Amino acid sequence: MESSPAKKVTLNKLFYKIGEVSSIARVEPYVLRYWESEFPFLSPRKNKAGQRVYTRKNVELVLQIKSLLYHEKYTIAGVKKKFSKDSGGKGSVSVETVERVKKRLKEILKTLK
Repeated sequence: MESSPAKKVTLNKLFYKIGEVSSIARVEPYVLRYWESEFPFLSPRKNKAGQRVYTRKNVELVLQIKSLLYHEKYTIAGVKKKFSKDSGGKGSVSVETVERVKKRLKEILKTLK
């Protein structure tokens, strides 16, 4: 991906709540939640209260996704393809691999208990 999204985040915070990201990106919170379900690389952590906590990198990804979808007229599939192509396959891990590892770790944890 390009290193500079359409709009730079000028706030100097470590974490942003979904409402703040919504304001920065000028999209509704439900759009952000939908994008999370469509783009596995956009996965903000959740705090103890279950609220999404976005990092600066997450916010920049949101802005890149918005630019691709709304300004460059990419489809959801096109954005997925662009991000997978831009990662170049170097160090990228498929969602299936992550799911297998998570499942195996849960099994190990279960046996340890």
